[in-house]
This record gives sequence, structure tokens and C-alpha cells, in this order.
Amino acid sequence: MNKKLLLSPADYLPFIISPKVILESMNKNNGRLIVAGILQRANAKNQNGRIYPRNILERELKKYQTLIKERRSMGELDHPDSAIVNLQNVSHLILSADWDGDDIVGQIEVLNTPSGKILKELFLANVRLGISSRGLGSVSELNEEEDTLQVEDDFELVGWDFVSNPSTHGAFMTPKQLSESVGESPIVACRNKVECLIRDILIELGN
Repeated sequence: MNKKLLLSPADYLPFIISPKVILESMNKNNGRLIVAGILQRANAKNQNGRIYPRNILERELKKYQTLIKERRSMGELDHPDSAIVNLQNVSHLILSADWDGDDIVGQIEVLNTPSGKILKELFLANVRLGISSRGLGSVSELNEEEDTLQVEDDFELVGWDFVSNPSTHGAFMTPKQLSESVGESPIVACRNKVECLIRDILIELGN
């Protein structure tokens, strides 16, 4: 049995979002940017090689509904190395999360925080972004040849973060129209295109 670990994302599927559609969404939401899409998928191998049993996700989603109702369902821009949401890096708020078959689909508001502004600019710049769950738990090996792991019953959902490499197939967000919706220091170096864009935006914000 593997030790307790922080589950994190891997590679991603491309998704291009139109800045024009984003601006229309913001206009119809009085300046608020609301996106919608798949947050999590049960009983399917993700790009990390992990399978999340539906009964475990049902339990955790039921607990997470309390955070949504109390508007404490916050997420960050990129996965931090922590199971605690850092308020200084909060970029969005989960407005809803419900089942659609074996998918958890949700609506998310991009907040007017420093990280939220970066997130919005990334969307406007047509940067490919996704959504990925953050949680703590152990995994067991199901198939060594296929490198398949199953998330165990001790899994604890922390929330969902926006990342450049989501681990859930198809977990990319799209703008949500109002009619469909429910009521630090700049980075010096960067490892990829997304980090370079974030660095440039941080430098602009600092000027």
C-alpha cells in the first residue's frame, strides 16, 4: 500500500476558447466571468493512470456541497504542494458541482483577485487550460502492465484548481452564459509557455 500523498495532474488535451465568447459571457454576467465544464470523471483511467471509484467521489462531493453553499469552495491557479487552499493564490470559486452520468460537471466564477486576473488573461490569450482535482489519499496498483492505479477509500477532496496539464480527459472549461448559470514577486524563469505568460502578466501588474 502506498503512503499518503498529494494527488496532482499530468498531461492534457488541447482546448481553445474564443476571447470574443469570453467577453460576451462577461457582458451578460455584469463583468463576472463564469465558466462551465467537467470537473472530475469517475470509474475512468485519467492521464495520471489513476481511477477514481464513483462511490468515493460521491462521498467527497456530498461533503464538498457544504463548501459551495458557504462560498468557501475556492480554487487556485496551478496545484500548490499543499492540501490547504492559499488565500493569496485563490483565482476562482466553485458555484456548483453535480453529476452527469459518471462526470462531475460544475460552474466556476473567475474572481477579481490577482490570480483570478491572471487566469482571465490566460483565457483571453487563448492559452489552453484545464481543471484538475486536488486531494489527499493513497492508491493501490490494479494493473502493473498498464500502469493503472486505483484511488483508495482514504481519499479526501480538497477542491479543483486550474492547471495547464489537467489529469481528467476532457476537463476543460468553457464560458457560461448568464441565462444558463445558477443564481508576490514576478517569476524570473519559466519552464513552459504558460509560466512565461504568467511571468509577463505578473511583471505588468507590478508596474
